[in-house]
Amino acid sequence: MIEVSCLTHRYGGSDGSDGNGVSGSDGDGDGAATALRDVSLRIPDGEFLVLAGANGSGKSTLVRHFNGLLSPDEGTVVVDGTPVGDDLVAARTRVGMVFQEPRDCFVAATVARDVAFGPENLGLSREEIDRRVARALAAVNLAGRGDERIDRLSGGEQERVAIAGALAMDPDHLVLDEPFAGLDEPARESVLAHLLDLQEGGTGIVLVTHDLRDVLDHADRLVVLADGEVALDAPPASAADALDDLPIRRPERC
Repeated sequence: MIEVSCLTHRYGGSDGSDGNGVSGSDGDGDGAATALRDVSLRIPDGEFLVLAGANGSGKSTLVRHFNGLLSPDEGTVVVDGTPVGDDLVAARTRVGMVFQEPRDCFVAATVARDVAFGPENLGLSREEIDRRVARALAAVNLAGRGDERIDRLSGGEQERVAIAGALAMDPDHLVLDEPFAGLDEPARESVLAHLLDLQEGGTGIVLVTHDLRDVLDHADRLVVLADGEVALDAPPASAADALDDLPIRRPERC
């Protein structure tokens, strides 16, 4: 279970930027910009949650609190009963993260060596590492391809390698930030099919997107952020009417 309570996060720059000169969308009067304001959310184990919103709505900022990549200015984030800040290793083991540009996060030249990186840093035995790598690659249909160079894979295959790397940590929840960006339709379908298989096996999925095509029919729940606040939290079947007023790309039938 991931539990977010009254979370507020402000950009750190004194000029209201995020540290890279990028201004936040909302000032709070003290020179800092507020990325998230008073967000509360509970994500049960095994749930397929779609977290949607326009660019700049706070989606990526929110999920980076789930395993301590960011810390809240106010409020709490708790994973399986433990505040994230009290045990970062546990949080990062239980909540696997796949970023929007996985190729920027690869640390090894070949598939298996990259997938093994996380378990190696946990200090596991070689036998356990090899077992986790084999299981993770099989889960994303890359069994037997551990010796292949990552830079020779397609975009969809690289996305699956990144997912395998997160799975090798044996997480309870897998968080994916815009996993379909830059993928063609067959690759989108392949990645989504593997995510659904993972959920069926008990892994919770948090899928961050601004584009609800393909995914909404498979979600257990839809949460939409707007200007750093929760604008919608509902089962997909009851969310269609509300989507008309929100700046996200929705399925045509809605």
